[in-house]
Amino acid sequence: MYSKEETQKLKREFWVTFAEKYPRKWVLYDTKIKDFSFKFYVDNKKAQVLIDIEHRNDDKRNAYFEKIEALKNILEEEFIKDLVFEKDYVLESGKTISRIWVEKLGVGVSNKNNWDAIFDFYNDKMNALELFYLEYDEFIKDVE
Repeated sequence: MYSKEETQKLKREFWVTFAEKYPRKWVLYDTKIKDFSFKFYVDNKKAQVLIDIEHRNDDKRNAYFEKIEALKNILEEEFIKDLVFEKDYVLESGKTISRIWVEKLGVGVSNKNNWDAIFDFYNDKMNALELFYLEYDEFIKDVE
């Protein structure tokens, strides 16, 4: 078990190493849609690439989710397979968001032997999601 400080240091080293291996600017929060973002997540059981739609207005949140869901076949055939779509995903805080994600199980941040596999997974999956988004962002943004 790591202390809180050791865990923070390890996570910082993880992200710095990832940035060195794949030095590029990711879209992440720069989607031009309020509360619509791409995220990386890792713990000691899995790594995930996520799209989080956190709009406070449920109608808008659902509308953005449904836009992506309408493109699901194209997304899965041309960009990325094995996505999980959850319209009403409840965070630990109790907040309900919409989440679309893909994950790699059996890897963890505390095992440095997993890092290259996680980094490659992140690069492959996030790149695919970003390419999809850049191609269809005008359609996704068009929510009234």
